[in-house]
Amino acid sequence: MDTDDLKLSSVECRVSTAKGKSPSSTLDPRPSTACSASVSIRVHPWLNISSLFVATAVSVLCSSAQPFKAGESPADHLPPHITRLTTFGERADWSHDGKAILFMSKMFGDAMEIDLATRNIRNLTDHYPHPGYTRALYLANGDILLTGPESFDPTKTDWARRHCWLYVLDKSLSKPAVPLGRLCSEGPAVSRKHMHIAWTQWSESTDQQPPATSKIREADIVYENGKPALKNERTILDNSALPFPCTLETQNFRPPDETELTFSAYNPPGTESDVCSVNLATRQVTNYTHSPNEYDEVEGIYPDGRHVLVECDRQNHLGPPGIDIWKLALQENGPYERLTFFSDFPGYKASNPVVSDDGQFFAFQIGLARNAPGVGHGLFVYDIQKAPQSAH
Repeated sequence: MDTDDLKLSSVECRVSTAKGKSPSSTLDPRPSTACSASVSIRVHPWLNISSLFVATAVSVLCSSAQPFKAGESPADHLPPHITRLTTFGERADWSHDGKAILFMSKMFGDAMEIDLATRNIRNLTDHYPHPGYTRALYLANGDILLTGPESFDPTKTDWARRHCWLYVLDKSLSKPAVPLGRLCSEGPAVSRKHMHIAWTQWSESTDQQPPATSKIREADIVYENGKPALKNERTILDNSALPFPCTLETQNFRPPDETELTFSAYNPPGTESDVCSVNLATRQVTNYTHSPNEYDEVEGIYPDGRHVLVECDRQNHLGPPGIDIWKLALQENGPYERLTFFSDFPGYKASNPVVSDDGQFFAFQIGLARNAPGVGHGLFVYDIQKAPQSAH
């Protein structure tokens, strides 16, 4: 898809050379009238998302109640606390010092890193052939954890997404990524303090059938003769231990002590999701949302561990095609506040937020309602200190 289709800013970071600045607007896109259309489209994360073109029609139905016209982009109506970082890419991750952001060029693409001072972008995985990666996350020692399939058939993208493996890329970028020999369903969780990870393994599933079982596992990453490997591996939780049927997906170790792990629990059809955590010692699970009629997928976590950012459809009940970013207090039935308003623009959404280690910013991406969950078309930075007080 061309960026022209997105009606995005003409300012563009060019790989390895760009030094442009991202524009911002003084307009705050907060409509006074909500969409009243009764049509609801929901898609679970293992579904073949090609059917999501239907979401575009839903957006048109809603447009009569929206103050923004079809074709307008939220990127052209940014409030002063949000700035554009790139015109491509998805799934951001902050460096530990807050000076760079790691991201994917696209699904089944390359791992990229942008220097926030110069806006220069470098490709971290172009020095060896590979089928494409789906995730890239900084490890505590500066190496990079990757996920990706062993092979890629462009006619079977959904299958490839559900059959990704874990790899470690040396920060020297002098050799190919080393496989860890474990399948990983969706994204892994990475400790910000220790060489420790968690990931989800789903049983075999299809684009029409969710996995019957899903397990969350954890392990340490150690180096033997300079080669990364997994040690002290164990299962933390499987979906049969929960009092409700669901499919699990890991997200973050909860700071500051990292004794809990946040995860999303999708209902069997994948039409709704709850924000949950598991105590790593006792295996006790806490459900923070209890939202049977709402899509709540947990994403980034604040460094004090008291709040998380959530992909939520409370504002329109359209499921993944209509999500925006909300802030949730990690207490049962805690306060819930909307932070972005991208889904108020027909056909758009905001997703995949991640908070910087100093708690001053979060990065997120723009998405199209008709695209698969997680597909992004550029990164943004949200300045928490400049935002309305509720975001702090």
